[in-house]
Amino acid sequence: MRHIARQPLDAATLAALAQRQRDVNDRRLAGTLNVAKAWSNARKTAPLLTILETLKAMMGAHERCMYCHDSHGADIEHFWPKRPYPERMFAWPNLLLCCPECNRFKGDDLPLENGSPLLIDPTSEEPWDYLDFDPITGNIVARFELERDGWSPKGETTVKLLQLDRREALAAGYRRTYLRLSALVTRYLAAPDGGTDLPAQLFAHDDHGLLGWCLNGAGQTISPFADLRQQHPVIWHSCLAHLAAAQP
Repeated sequence: MRHIARQPLDAATLAALAQRQRDVNDRRLAGTLNVAKAWSNARKTAPLLTILETLKAMMGAHERCMYCHDSHGADIEHFWPKRPYPERMFAWPNLLLCCPECNRFKGDDLPLENGSPLLIDPTSEEPWDYLDFDPITGNIVARFELERDGWSPKGETTVKLLQLDRREALAAGYRRTYLRLSALVTRYLAAPDGGTDLPAQLFAHDDHGLLGWCLNGAGQTISPFADLRQQHPVIWHSCLAHLAAAQP
């Protein structure tokens, strides 16, 4: 997973979203709102097609799901689900790109704590602040927080809700990416004189947003990333600079 920069929308699309939301709010107050119909009717319009294309562009050439970062993002997802929270149905910050599997697992669920979501929003948060990665199994798990002497509640909820630790194909994809990244670093360690483009190579092969974990998370404490950090601090800081530049 990774933090995703939310792109701005053009004025006409924003105006169309605002009008749709006003209509929803009016129908809700009047008691005539049909959430499914309101979304279905809007989904066929040009502004919503623009939204979908913008979300896909935010995810790059592979157009991956913003939650699992593994499967193809097929459609627009509401972070705050539209049925229990119709007042956010057409809010641009509430719209994500989602694969069918994550969409099915999440459904209309959004666990809250003191009114704040316990699900990670990848467009407004750094997922690796709450998540960890198991390089042996490829599973995404909750991060252990030393200050609370326990697992991150947001990490635990996200993993449980999206079943990130129970999806074999997902784990296999993350592990393949990790092995590719590790192999690039290992080759650089064996022949550092020919690897000045290592940061670019790493980012080109990071299909699952794992460099946030490898460079800033627990991955930096294990080989080969720990070896790179200790033996080649200049190239290590170059990798960190690439990561910072890629983050919103």
